[in-house]
Amino acid sequence: MPPEQARPAEARENTGFVRGLGRWDSTMVVAGSMIGSGIFIVSADIARTTGSAGGLLVVWIITGLLTIAAALSYGELASMMPRAGGQYVYLREAYSPLWGFLYGWTLFLVIQTGTIAAVAVGFARFLGVLFPAISPNSWVVAPIHLSSGYAISLSVQQLVGLLMIVFLTFLNTRGLALAKTIQNVFTSAKTLALFGLIAVGLAIGANHAAIEANFASWWTPHGALPIVPGFSFLPTLSVESGVLGLLVALGVAQVGSLFSSDAWNNIGFASDEVKDAKRNVAFAMAAGTVLVIALYLLANVAYLVTLPLADIQAAPDDRVATATLNAIFGGAGATIMAIAIVISTFGCNNGLILAGSRVYYAMARDRLFFRSCGELNSKQVPAVGLWLQCLWACVLVLPRTIQRDAAGVVTYGNLYSNLLDYVVFAVLLFYVLTIAGVFVLRAKRPNAERPYKAWGYPVVPALYVIVATAIMLVLIGYKTQMTWPGLVIVLTGIPVYAVWRRAPAA
Repeated sequence: MPPEQARPAEARENTGFVRGLGRWDSTMVVAGSMIGSGIFIVSADIARTTGSAGGLLVVWIITGLLTIAAALSYGELASMMPRAGGQYVYLREAYSPLWGFLYGWTLFLVIQTGTIAAVAVGFARFLGVLFPAISPNSWVVAPIHLSSGYAISLSVQQLVGLLMIVFLTFLNTRGLALAKTIQNVFTSAKTLALFGLIAVGLAIGANHAAIEANFASWWTPHGALPIVPGFSFLPTLSVESGVLGLLVALGVAQVGSLFSSDAWNNIGFASDEVKDAKRNVAFAMAAGTVLVIALYLLANVAYLVTLPLADIQAAPDDRVATATLNAIFGGAGATIMAIAIVISTFGCNNGLILAGSRVYYAMARDRLFFRSCGELNSKQVPAVGLWLQCLWACVLVLPRTIQRDAAGVVTYGNLYSNLLDYVVFAVLLFYVLTIAGVFVLRAKRPNAERPYKAWGYPVVPALYVIVATAIMLVLIGYKTQMTWPGLVIVLTGIPVYAVWRRAPAA
């Protein structure tokens, strides 16, 4: 009997995917995709925006409540439609194929691939702390200036990032069993590493000076930066500008914390590979999100009891976690943190690579993406989609932005960082639309099977939509240069959609 016919009936369905992800595996995909390097870095910028220990914690609390509310609401959609593609499918069914496609297109163009590129270069950057030869200034191909603002290059650091993407993609083409083993091992390791950071910070790093500085007047702003609007009719604000300034600061500061808490929905992309998906996808979203948010909040408490807020705001390269460990262990802190982030980013990218290809599979099956991405290889995974995702993520590693200081000294940034900044607004927009889809589908399909119903419906989903929309309005007004490019990226999908819709059936 051929091997594929020998599989248990429950392991294979019409799609051909293997249902190999149990409840624990699915939760590891959620937690592993969420925890990258953001939690170790973004608190510095949040502290500069809010200017207080209380503001820093409130930003993370708001992010946590929003993310958990979203996960609890998504669970209903996941239990209704436990199919490959996840959010793409939910938007398609709630609204129209166009909305599903715009999400999938943006996911492929920037959200998933840009994040994979960013995490890969982050992996290489921190690996360079352990092995200095992995340098951003050691060139395989020196920067070639394409214009006054952009260049293309290949440093040793970029090369290591590329190799990481290719290696993990190859491993994922060898089947779900290998991919989930990698995910379980590395997610467990980095969760323990993050827990270790928290334990060390709270038990050893806690000191009277930091606690007194941060919590004696925990809401009084110090060193808060002004928030400059994108429109001349709006006032420049800060947290010292009263209630409006505080609300705007809390909204603007969500950019870093929300991005660091993203990718919790990725398990939905792989629903066709989850055992008892009608229940386990919703459970994994909720459990994984609660776990990670709890760790994030505790990590920020550890920062605050170890370092005065001024030191958090001024952490070199925004590496707050490294500064925390340096305060405890001296120079060894940088090495310890580098090891933790190398483990974290490796596991994070494995989850992102695994999940993203399943969205392109679903789009291809709807004849809205390259047809070959809708086929599975002999290991029952969408190998073409995996390699196409790999190719585009690698392309995004190469372009550089050019910055010149007052003295004319040139430094190079990463184009994907700008793109990810641009799509934060778009990501939030798609989340709002998807959660609003819970209400839409309750009206359109009142009798549909819902093994899990959104917790707290209608209050919790409605609160998410209201608060997230308010944050989006703040970003439009005060992060204007980040919002309109994201909308342009989304809108580029409309003509592409029209082309694919007109393409003849194979």
